[in-house]
Amino acid sequence: MKYLLALLLFTYNNVSAQSKNMMIRLSEIEIDSNYLKQYNSILQEEARASVQFEAGVIAIYPLYQKENPTQIRILEIYANREAYEAHLKTPHFQKYKTSTLKMVKFLKLVDMDNIDPQTMGDIFRKIHK
Repeated sequence: MKYLLALLLFTYNNVSAQSKNMMIRLSEIEIDSNYLKQYNSILQEEARASVQFEAGVIAIYPLYQKENPTQIRILEIYANREAYEAHLKTPHFQKYKTSTLKMVKFLKLVDMDNIDPQTMGDIFRKIHK
């Protein structure tokens, strides 16, 4: 966990001057309950590889609703649109996408924009302490 937070802070500091170009997205996903454990394992592997090996991936942070674990949300933050497009071509993302197609009942990609980009750096620094 500390490694991930250090990487987030390092990456954020490297792209903070470009924060206006960041691409932020929420993925809203519903998973077939028969595949939930398998899906979560594949997603976890993909998220870790993306953050660890892709400099332009600032965060891929998967979450689930406590009352309904088949409802997955992924906070995705990329340095810019080009980093996102490069991410889509990586072997780990392609493996995730092709191996989970039958598991996904619903997918909605919601592009977001941050209201206070300066606070993002403060968040990463606070977590890192």
